[in-house]
Amino acid sequence: MATFNFPLSYSANLSVKPRVRTASFSDGYEQRVADGINTKLRVWSVNFNGDAATINPIEAFLDDKGGVTSFDWTPPTGIAGKWLCSEWNRSIEDYNNESLSASFKEVIGE
Repeated sequence: MATFNFPLSYSANLSVKPRVRTASFSDGYEQRVADGINTKLRVWSVNFNGDAATINPIEAFLDDKGGVTSFDWTPPTGIAGKWLCSEWNRSIEDYNNESLSASFKEVIGE
């Protein structure tokens, strides 16, 4: 299993949206239940800044995984896990200054 070991820039955001099944009734009553196990998977929005020599290996790593193969990663909170990146964006800010933003989704059972 490959490990993502590139340092983050200072902005990283955690998002958690629990999967819940809801049954609504005509009188306004609702019942909610967790949708399976592992219903609170984490999604990290991460950013990387630097020159092309810094950004190229990060993009090459993500491109190699192709949104299909998971990788080991320890987010800023220190809770390691298996992650998948199926979307990233690269931009050129100015001369010799680029950025790459990505979304790392936690996966279970790989």
